[in-house]
Amino acid sequence: MRSGVVGLMPADLRAVTPQTAGRLRELGFTGVSCVMHDPFDYSQADLERVRSILADAGVRVAQANARYPDLIHPDASQRAAGLRALRQACVAARWLQAATVYVRPGSLNPAGSWTPHPDNTHPRTLARLIASLKTAAAAAADLGVVLALEGHVVSSLDTPERLREVLEAVGSPALRHNVDPVNMIGSLRDAYDSTAFLGRLFAVLGPFIVAAHAKDLRVEDRLVLHLQECPIGEGLLDQVTFLQLFEAVCPDGYVMIEHLPDDQIPAAKRALDAAAAQAGLTWQE
Repeated sequence: MRSGVVGLMPADLRAVTPQTAGRLRELGFTGVSCVMHDPFDYSQADLERVRSILADAGVRVAQANARYPDLIHPDASQRAAGLRALRQACVAARWLQAATVYVRPGSLNPAGSWTPHPDNTHPRTLARLIASLKTAAAAAADLGVVLALEGHVVSSLDTPERLREVLEAVGSPALRHNVDPVNMIGSLRDAYDSTAFLGRLFAVLGPFIVAAHAKDLRVEDRLVLHLQECPIGEGLLDQVTFLQLFEAVCPDGYVMIEHLPDDQIPAAKRALDAAAAQAGLTWQE
C-alpha cells in the first residue's frame, strides 16, 4: 500500500511549486489528490506541469477529483452536464497520469452531494445512477483511466451490499471502488464494533477496491444519534484492521488521509504510520 493525502495542495493546481511537492514528500506522502473545481479550467500543459513537479519530488497523482453536477439528478440535462465534466476529469487524469478518478454518487438533496434525501435509494434513482455510470465507465475505458466510486450512508450507495449491486450492474473493469469506512458507518453497532464492520465491508467490496480514504469517527453525547468525523487516532475506527484488509486486497493502492485542515495532517500521518507499524506493514515508495 502507498501513502497519500487529500490536502496540502493549492486550490488552483497551477500554483503547485517544487516547495509544494517537497512538503508532501517531507511528510512521507508519495501520492496526492488533485482537486479541480472545474476540470475544463485546465489545459494539458497546465496539468503535465503539475505532474512533472510532483514526480520530481517522488510524488504521484494518486487521484484526480473534479466537481460536477450529480449523476442522479432528475433533470436529464443536468446529468448530461455531470457526465461531460466527469469525462473531462478523466481527460485531466490522463494528463496527470493519475492512479484513479474519484466518483461521487450524489444526492437528490439540493443542499449538496453528501446530504440525505428520502428518495436517494429509490429504484428510479438507482436506475439513473447505473445508466450514468455505464456512460462514464465507457468514457474512462476509452481514455485508459480507472474510476473509483465512493459511497456514504446518506447517499444512493448507503451500504456495502448496494454498492456491490451497482458495481456489478455496470459491469465494467473501468469502474472500481474507493473504500472509505467512515462514510459507511451509520449505526452505533457498527461504530462501536468497527472491526466487525470492516470485515463485512471488505468481504463484500474487496474485489472492487482500488483506493482508500483514511479518516476516523466518534460518537457524540447528543440526541438522537450523532456520528462525527475526527482526526485519525482520536476515534473508534480500527485503523490497524483497516490497513491490514486494504493491503490484502489492494497492495499497490493509495490510502489517502482526507477531510483535515493542513495543520492537522502531520499528526494524522503519524497516527496512521503507527497503525501501519502495529499492523506489521510498511508503505511502498
